[in-house]
Amino acid sequence: MFSNIRRDINTALERDPAAKSKLEVLVAYPGVHVLIFHRLAHFLWKKRFHALGRFISHLGRHFTGIEIHPGAVIGKGVFFDHGSGLVIGETVIIGDNVTLYQGVTLGGTILQSGTKRHPTLEEGVIVGAGAKILGPMTIGKNARIGSNSVVLDAIPAHSVAVGIPARVISPSKDPIKDFGKKPEEINFCAYGMETEGMQDPIGCSIEEICLEIIALRTRLEGLEGKKKKNAKS
Repeated sequence: MFSNIRRDINTALERDPAAKSKLEVLVAYPGVHVLIFHRLAHFLWKKRFHALGRFISHLGRHFTGIEIHPGAVIGKGVFFDHGSGLVIGETVIIGDNVTLYQGVTLGGTILQSGTKRHPTLEEGVIVGAGAKILGPMTIGKNARIGSNSVVLDAIPAHSVAVGIPARVISPSKDPIKDFGKKPEEINFCAYGMETEGMQDPIGCSIEEICLEIIALRTRLEGLEGKKKKNAKS
């Protein structure tokens, strides 16, 4: 338990520049607190103490504002930044080194009990604030989901997805490396967005439409000019 707590604290220090000390993280970071509640609740859930596990997770939600079903599987090095309003469903699987921001929902779209209803987030995924990932799809390794996106289909590894519904717009940068590095040495994209070199997909679509209109107009003018020339001759 104490080893896991130390790792959670180090993870927060690595990924949040606002964190000044281990003591601050320990006493003031709900994302760290809720993981302690979840580990206990998950242990009880696996031992089939379902009601007690739900009660422990309910206490975690009460104290942190983060709701994690005790059946969810959460890997190592996971960080919930801010965390308020974060909801994680029963059959969610979260890999190592994943970062989730406030307001994220990992929800299910299937009502049948006993099936995989919720998403799987592979290692190194970053999900921006307010994003919704709904259904039993897989978000590939080191993928980035932009803030307020709604993901309804699988997202391939090493890619960036934004929008409603979310669309892949660019490849992602290199993944987060091992723990123990200084914050400035970690290639981390806050809120799942890499602003350098990233273009607005809607703006790009409009630009392509405008270029197509210009090309068609030029072609039409050429045909009209050719027609007038033939009529005069």
